[in-house]
Amino acid sequence: MNANTQFFRDTWAEINLDNLYKNVSAVRGLLPEGVGIFAVVKANAYGHGDFQVSETALEAGAHGLAVAFLDEALSLRKRGITAPILVLGASRAEDAALAAEHDISLTVFQREWLEEAVGFLPSEKNVSLHIKCDTGVNRLGVRTIEELKELERIMDSSPQLVFEGVFTHFATADELDESLYQKQFAAFKEMVASLREKPKYVHAANSAASLRHSQSSFNAIRFGISMYGLSPSEEMKGLLPFPLKEVFSLHARLVHVKKINPGESVSYGATYTAEGEEWIGTLPIGYADGWIRRLQGQEVLVDGKRAPIVGRICMDQCMIKLPHEMPVGTLVTLIGCQGDESISIDEIAEKLETINYEVPCIISNRVPRVFIHNNEPESVENKLIE
Repeated sequence: MNANTQFFRDTWAEINLDNLYKNVSAVRGLLPEGVGIFAVVKANAYGHGDFQVSETALEAGAHGLAVAFLDEALSLRKRGITAPILVLGASRAEDAALAAEHDISLTVFQREWLEEAVGFLPSEKNVSLHIKCDTGVNRLGVRTIEELKELERIMDSSPQLVFEGVFTHFATADELDESLYQKQFAAFKEMVASLREKPKYVHAANSAASLRHSQSSFNAIRFGISMYGLSPSEEMKGLLPFPLKEVFSLHARLVHVKKINPGESVSYGATYTAEGEEWIGTLPIGYADGWIRRLQGQEVLVDGKRAPIVGRICMDQCMIKLPHEMPVGTLVTLIGCQGDESISIDEIAEKLETINYEVPCIISNRVPRVFIHNNEPESVENKLIE
């Protein structure tokens, strides 16, 4: 198929599902037998495309999916995903019946929520629940064994509330200093040991903990950032048990090329002035696409060589300094590989002084996603015309 026939400007992201499959398969091979994988596909799969990523992750060995909100879970159900789905964030008690109807598991951490939810559940419906334990992040979760056991007691007393899982989340699993990680790990083990009976799922490990520590203590992991081929932190790159394959790349084509003279400036504010005759190319991508103004000066790849973004990035366009005259339509790679050169998500994150998680998430939905399978474009998701 010709992917460009499904969108109408020359800017797109490519999502390499082959690489994603390899990343999930690699962690599957690392885990002990009987330990399942929740593939984390919240935030539109970190900007990659939740439905396509979900299908691929499940094919590669994930047993279920994790999202942030009920809306995300319902969207996957409407598109035909039947695998287990866990909502990691807070949900409203009045929506428990909706979750039950669509076989979606919810996270709970408040006694009042459980008592209220029972009133919204028809007698013939039950909802599966995972208790979140707060062992040190101080975001969501029960903080004491007493709170945990109270929630277990309430669920045991109501057939409409199914105690399916218990979990925690690590604050510093991606750091070399393991002191807080070990403290959280010990606290969670103590909380789990206090339960009258272990639920179906006991999980704690995110990508960082999954790749660094044995998972024999519990029976599921939540595989997020590294599923997309990204290290959980710079510190961890030397500790990875297998090479990660980056899934997301970003591309555009030159839509205009011009020669400017010495002393002429480029873009708003005249922040860049040519010192000699220069060839300037215009790309149809800007800060409304998530290619934000702070990326002024960042290099891109054209004809296998690096070229800088010059002048301020506009809402819908930006300009680059070309090494020489090039034809309109020339491929430009903003994230990804050309020839022997590459620009990683980590490089963009460093320029933005943020973490790699944020970069694909901020590339907006008006940038079409082209999904690569078996090294060929398989499908396109274009939110503007769907």
